[in-house]
Amino acid sequence: MICRFGACRSLMVLSALFCALASTHAENWPQWRGPHNDGVSSETNLPTEWSATQNVIWKLPMTGMSGATPAVWGDRIFVTTEEGENIELLCISTDGKELWKRKLASGKRRFGIRGTEANQASPSPSTDGQHVYVFSGTGDFACFDFEGKEIWRFNAQERYGNFRIQHGMHVTPLLHGDRLYQSLLHSGGWWVIALDKATGKEVWKIKRDSDARAECEQSYASPMLWSNGKDEYLVVHGCDYATAHSLVNGAEIWRVGGLNPKDHYNASLRFVATPLVLPDLIVVPSAKNGPVVGIKPDAKGTVTSGSEYELWRRPHNTPDVPSPLVHDGLLYLCSERGFLLCMDAKTGKELYNERLHGAVYRGSPVYADGKIYCTARDGVISVVKAGPEFKLLAANRIPEEISASPAISNGRIYLRTWESLYAIGLPSK
Repeated sequence: MICRFGACRSLMVLSALFCALASTHAENWPQWRGPHNDGVSSETNLPTEWSATQNVIWKLPMTGMSGATPAVWGDRIFVTTEEGENIELLCISTDGKELWKRKLASGKRRFGIRGTEANQASPSPSTDGQHVYVFSGTGDFACFDFEGKEIWRFNAQERYGNFRIQHGMHVTPLLHGDRLYQSLLHSGGWWVIALDKATGKEVWKIKRDSDARAECEQSYASPMLWSNGKDEYLVVHGCDYATAHSLVNGAEIWRVGGLNPKDHYNASLRFVATPLVLPDLIVVPSAKNGPVVGIKPDAKGTVTSGSEYELWRRPHNTPDVPSPLVHDGLLYLCSERGFLLCMDAKTGKELYNERLHGAVYRGSPVYADGKIYCTARDGVISVVKAGPEFKLLAANRIPEEISASPAISNGRIYLRTWESLYAIGLPSK
């Protein structure tokens, strides 16, 4: 068949355009809270129902437990695992094959009630499409390229002091631009740190002051980045306060107080849930059914109840572990006991508060394809229709424990249980 040059060129242009559109549709999940650090995915055509066999594209056994959410970029998945006495980083192809494995740390240790809640593999990996960055509860911090070559490594306890934290250091570093940001808030020191992602060298370090005491000196929440497309700053949560810090030198911009009132102080109110940071709203949780606060991002100084920078303050119903989620003006708070609270994000008005499932919830809710996915420890993932009225679409059970949040990429939901990594998706047509 003879092809005229113009026709062939048109076909080539159309082919390139098709590939570009397909690439645009396939969204990466580069770190714990997804492409925009808010738990929201633009992926569509995702399953509502699944089981241990239904809509399972593949399942890959893991060598040990982890609560880390997978990071997904292109055709690669990065996940941490416990293997014997070691903590390992795995690189897995999106067709379910292990590509390589690298040792991150040694030292098997488990935390929580009877050692059943977490281990040293809990922090989630992050990637920028060229390198993967991973932190362990042992303090080991490393960077690898996509072929598994080690670029740099150091131990944060050797550099910044021994961790003194009751349930282990599970904080996930924030990857942004050419830096990694980490908060190490524990009874042995309160540090907020910026690192050069290319070398692992310190760019700046500040001591984050607090009058917290006892268990409240310790934080399990991860740092987040606020940006409105023009201005940006770091948000750090723990030790009775949420604080904002300059990316230039770590200087404090504002702090939210009143989360653990001094007149009836709770010495065990350690923060686990991470704030939700949006261009026009910052949602600050606390712990153990305490207050949750919506504040304006242009806040200054100390923000307490009644401040001009406070949009609303709810005295109770904060999630203890799962982090907040906002989509289409609605705020979703999933409690550790399985209640899903939906509120107007700007006013704090309650729209519903319904029970999902009678189990403990550790993973954070995510949004995709018009649905909210909420993950229980016993392997039940509740799927709720997004919107101001409660509608439970499905309660899907996988017979394995899970404390990681789902990762969503390229038409699939990736679930890291304590035993396996699942790729959930609709069958190809």
